[in-house]
Amino acid sequence: MTTENSTIRLTTAQAIIRWLSNQFIEIDGQEMRVCGGGFGIFGHGNVTCLGEALNEVREELPLYRGQNEQSMGFAAAGYAKQWLRQRFMFCTASAGPGTANLLTASGLAHANRLPMLMLCGDTFLTRLPDPVLQQMENFNDPTFGVNDAFKPVVRYWDRITHPAQVIQSLPNALATLLDPADCGPAFLGLPQDVQGWTYDYPAKFFMKKVHRIRRQAADSAEVADAAAALSKAERPMIIAGGGVQYAQATAELAAFAEKHKIPVVETIAGRANMMATHPLNCGPIGVTGSDSANALAAQADVILAVGTRLQDFTTGSWTAFDQDAQFISINAARHDAGKHMSLPVVGDAKLALEALDTALTVSTPQSWLDFAQEERAKWDAYVKDNVSYGNRPNSYAQAIGVVNDLCDPRDRIVAAAGGLPAEVTANWRTLDISTVDVEFGFSCMGYEIAGAWGARIAQSEREPDQDTITFCGDGSYLMLNSDIYSSVLSRKKMIVLVLDNGGFAVINKLQNNTGNESFNNLLEDCPTIPEAFGVDFAAHAASMGATSEKVSNPAELGEAFKRAKASDKTYVIVMDVDAYEGWTTEGHAWWEVGTPHVTENAKVREKHLEIEAERAKQRRGV
Repeated sequence: MTTENSTIRLTTAQAIIRWLSNQFIEIDGQEMRVCGGGFGIFGHGNVTCLGEALNEVREELPLYRGQNEQSMGFAAAGYAKQWLRQRFMFCTASAGPGTANLLTASGLAHANRLPMLMLCGDTFLTRLPDPVLQQMENFNDPTFGVNDAFKPVVRYWDRITHPAQVIQSLPNALATLLDPADCGPAFLGLPQDVQGWTYDYPAKFFMKKVHRIRRQAADSAEVADAAAALSKAERPMIIAGGGVQYAQATAELAAFAEKHKIPVVETIAGRANMMATHPLNCGPIGVTGSDSANALAAQADVILAVGTRLQDFTTGSWTAFDQDAQFISINAARHDAGKHMSLPVVGDAKLALEALDTALTVSTPQSWLDFAQEERAKWDAYVKDNVSYGNRPNSYAQAIGVVNDLCDPRDRIVAAAGGLPAEVTANWRTLDISTVDVEFGFSCMGYEIAGAWGARIAQSEREPDQDTITFCGDGSYLMLNSDIYSSVLSRKKMIVLVLDNGGFAVINKLQNNTGNESFNNLLEDCPTIPEAFGVDFAAHAASMGATSEKVSNPAELGEAFKRAKASDKTYVIVMDVDAYEGWTTEGHAWWEVGTPHVTENAKVREKHLEIEAERAKQRRGV
């Protein structure tokens, strides 16, 4: 029995883990731990104290053994995204290089506004044994170390310098992880000596607590302003971002669009906000978008952006829209809601759409709807042809089309870096809501496999009979592939499609499109490689315990995919694709990239002038 003043003596590490294991959330009427467990690689900086505490709760907070700290962070991000930010995983790494390896993953979670808790070893607070193994000494500031490098890439940062400090720090960290506006990674530096120090904690600090994710209603005056602007629109358009899914507002989005007859386009993060067959879904927008969505964007006079931070791939570096178009931004974060002189509606997307629906009484002219549907029909015809295969080279689009035809509607689709995010965004036909994860906020090579492993862990907790399918290029595979092994070890089956084009082909394409010669991207174009050769990816995956095979064409890919679906363990399918032919050539908006203003290369100079000519369309912050 816990009395008002009762205490319990625990180490700092024990207190952190005991508190974390008693934090719950209610999802769809079921209470569950808000932390689904963690990923860990132990070293001297976290094994003796934090490891001891975690071993005591191995059932409540399952700890997945990582192979690489960066991939652990990617897996945590994939897990959180699958759970729509309602649950998270922690990552624990040892002091020094182990923790430093989490920096990139933290950047990914920060850019994508995803919750991830990092519990990382730190140098000794007493400094008595300094300099210790793997310590980076700062000659002018002994308090400044590797862990301080996380400050720009987290939403909450603290170094625990006394056991009592966690009574304040842990609730603050969790509040950040669950906040719709401030959501992002949280970092706790744990000095190796402090982890083992004890304190008499108030026993009630460890009592079970059930959390809720806040739904902030929008200001009525902001809703009224938005309604007034929309009521005057002749050519309105909705841009639906990833925040729609995090707010679980996909039904409200569809109902609002249907009632007021407003076409909807999706961002990359917002893919799978609507079914592909929905008559108001006019495709993905922007640099890697669709001709249909971009045609609407060019003519829209009022644009309602819901749950999007309006990244450059969405806006075509702000050239995709009419200069006079009025933006309205519904967003939980004030920072995002006011971009480009938008009329801000700061609040939860579900509540804000409901309020705006009530305030708005007009609907869109039929001529605008007819235009939208004509454009979408043309885009659908293009995609149908683009994903078809026959007497032409293998392509990403063909592989995407094969999987799209054969997968289950509730299977999860993952892509991240290189050319595949654009190809998936443009060519994937959404079969069910919230089933696509294209990580293009930080666009990290290596997320494809690690993020898919984390997504599969989450999926197995909700929809164990479905599959997680990830599209991965050869470059990303070579950068980070060890979680194929993790998935086999943990029996979290994934289907991995490795599409090999002999190097970094999409960057080679960008290189060529800016007038440059191929150099250092495709293996065959590297001067320091005397004789290029490919990797036997199927054999490599098999060595990590996966079932694997290589296919020659999309028809064989389809048969292999059926075998993968029937398999009970991770299945890797490899297919060569052409580095030059078969790219999706339509659906692009202008993208601002830096090109040389002075050059002796005539082709580069010509392309520079061609690219700069499009800048006249760019909105300058208004």
